[in-house]
Amino acid sequence: MTALRLGYKASNEQFPPAELLRYGVVAEEVGFDSVFVSDHLQPWRHDGGHAPFAMSWLGALGASTERITIGTSVLTPTFRYHPAIVAQAFATLGCLFPGRVVLGMGTGESMNEVPLGIEWPDGKERFARFREAVALIRRLWSEQRVTFEGEYYRTDKASIYDVPEQPVPIYLAGSGPAATRFAGRAGDGYITTSGKAPELYTDTLLPAVREGAEKAGRAVSDLDLMIEVKVSFDHDRDAAMAATRFWGALALTPEQKSGVEDPVEMQRLADELPVERTASRFIVSTDPDEHVAAIKRYLDLGFTHLVFHAPGPDQERFLRLYGDEILPRLRAL
Repeated sequence: MTALRLGYKASNEQFPPAELLRYGVVAEEVGFDSVFVSDHLQPWRHDGGHAPFAMSWLGALGASTERITIGTSVLTPTFRYHPAIVAQAFATLGCLFPGRVVLGMGTGESMNEVPLGIEWPDGKERFARFREAVALIRRLWSEQRVTFEGEYYRTDKASIYDVPEQPVPIYLAGSGPAATRFAGRAGDGYITTSGKAPELYTDTLLPAVREGAEKAGRAVSDLDLMIEVKVSFDHDRDAAMAATRFWGALALTPEQKSGVEDPVEMQRLADELPVERTASRFIVSTDPDEHVAAIKRYLDLGFTHLVFHAPGPDQERFLRLYGDEILPRLRAL
């Protein structure tokens, strides 16, 4: 059975790089097992938003910590970055911090690519690019002088010269059945997010990742099943509710967010929502036992790696509260 791991989501959309780095260090100090960082060119809101470069930031985090697993949740290796550059970057991180680095990847969001003049393709093309990028990265990590002739990416006798002895695991994100099957087939781990209808996990996502793993001749227990759990825990309920407002964009429907690439407009749409709606994507509670009971349903589904995303401005307070009151209860289950 895969051991339970408890992680911290470092939200680079909300905090400047040095401040976010301090939170990553505190996460290790109070007992978290991992820190995963978002990768954004632009944040979800303009006022108070940030967007540090994830790969540079991970190097600083690795150098500032000793034991935690560090990685991206998630990075898109298909538009802003050529897959070979991602392969090189994470090979370097793996050499610097052996056994501690994870490359988490997804198919991306238009808000990170369209502002650079990239024409955002349909889901079919994005998924095809994603599959091709994964294949190329794995080849670059296992072969020298790689000539790759894909539909979207090509290399001519390319080599990554500094590859870690201990391979960097690749975790693949998916929110629909096709991407999730692919994660089960081609990933070392699977990433999804919390706060959605229970039947999406039980009837669609987890069966799909299991099917993908079986097609590759593996068991689903061979994968690290990771879920970002959105939590707002505070002894003051009003404060816990209000903290979710910064992340109001998460509560917008896909139709409301479709075609919105400007953080100013995304912020305007999110700020129109009542706090009851912005809190709907989070486990909001003031009682630690109640909080752990709500989180436990994801463990009962079979997830083995819970990465907690807290929305409030005082992240150090959250981390210390969690280290004292929540992490020990979860490990005792």
